[in-house]
Amino acid sequence: MSAGAIFVWELLGTAVLILLGNGVVANHVLRKNNGHGAGTLFITFGWAFAVFTGASIAAPSGAHLNPAVTLGLAIADKVAWSDVPIYIAGQLVGAILGAILCWALYKLQFDDHPAPEETLGIFSTAPQIPNKVWNLVTEIIGTFVLVAWILLSPAYAMGEKGTPDFGNSALGYAGVSFVVLVIGISLGGPTGYAINPARDLGPRIAYAFILPIKRKANPNWGYSWVPVVGPLVGGALAALLYLGVHNLT
Repeated sequence: MSAGAIFVWELLGTAVLILLGNGVVANHVLRKNNGHGAGTLFITFGWAFAVFTGASIAAPSGAHLNPAVTLGLAIADKVAWSDVPIYIAGQLVGAILGAILCWALYKLQFDDHPAPEETLGIFSTAPQIPNKVWNLVTEIIGTFVLVAWILLSPAYAMGEKGTPDFGNSALGYAGVSFVVLVIGISLGGPTGYAINPARDLGPRIAYAFILPIKRKANPNWGYSWVPVVGPLVGGALAALLYLGVHNLT
């Protein structure tokens, strides 16, 4: 697949992922919405099925939608290193676009919200107890689980068109969604489980520099490196585990 095609498919899939993922949080947080105050499970299920939708759209490129997944697949020798920057560029641009679309859809609710300084959490993650070392550990573990599942799933293989087969063809990308769902429910409490650098950084950039939300909060750049570095480390460790396991066979 050409570099341009990879970029476009990853951009489209990630844009939809972020539109729906940020959208379910906005539906919960912003008042005068049908989903206002629906709760954590509402958000977690929304993000899980946002992954399914975005990944299904981006299937032609392999539907990474996540720099940590791309890095893990490259270390595991399943993606060419020369393609890694293209994947990540598409993911980051798509994440910015998805955040903009989410704001546009909920513009009236953003304008009506009585605490606009509290809206950063709609777009990016933050720890419940700030401690960058342990927040980093949380993101590493959560992403490790995700990427390890992708690589170690029974009968994992890359198809002829670059589409991954996770073993259970009946589930397809829904399998990834179930993993994201359980990560959110089980491991997502401390930091909001970014588990995806583009998912956090792209909307944070949009929030800081593009979205015209009045009296919005500081984008918290001091924390922003944690949901970038943590997932990349987790993805790399999962790939090393994969290589170690397969070297034993």
